Amino acid sequence: MKAMLVILLSAMLADNFVLSKFMGICAFLGVSKKLDSAAGMGAAVTFVMVCATLVTYPIYTLILVPMGLTYLKTVAFILIIALFVQIVEMFLKKMVPPLYNALGVFLPLITTNCAVLGVTILNIDNSYTLGQSIVNSLGAGLGFTLALIIFSGVRQRVNASDCPAMFKGIPATLIAASIVSVSFMGFSGLFS
Repeated sequence: MKAMLVILLSAMLADNFVLSKFMGICAFLGVSKKLDSAAGMGAAVTFVMVCATLVTYPIYTLILVPMGLTYLKTVAFILIIALFVQIVEMFLKKMVPPLYNALGVFLPLITTNCAVLGVTILNIDNSYTLGQSIVNSLGAGLGFTLALIIFSGVRQRVNASDCPAMFKGIPATLIAASIVSVSFMGFSGLFS
């Protein structure tokens, strides 16, 4: 149980995919303008990460490894991720249209979000069991959500601040992102 908690917290904080591994930056910068869209994107990415892990892990261990087709894992994993993104997209379009419209082009981009593919491949590379892989995926998704929500608040403060004209917009956003990223580096010593 302790090992599962370490995997969960490590994936959320010390090995945060956005702020430590720098994966999923496109969605991070694109959707973090508003808190509701940041939380919605975080929930969607978490769902896709966990579901993709539930399917990719058995496919890899029961089909690709025994048949000697491990070199196809990236292609297989992307297809599975695309399936779950389509399910999320259809659900949001039907059940939560305002969130679907707020996420816009970034929702289908979850398919190519390297954080989602990264977590499924890292689960295999780290030799996690299925249970550990699910916990790692959940932690990675919660960490992604945490990063989006924190940065959403930071961005609102930065946009409301009075800063020089040359720093307004993208430069201020990137500087704020780097400061938030550096703050997460403090967690890396906790799980060594």
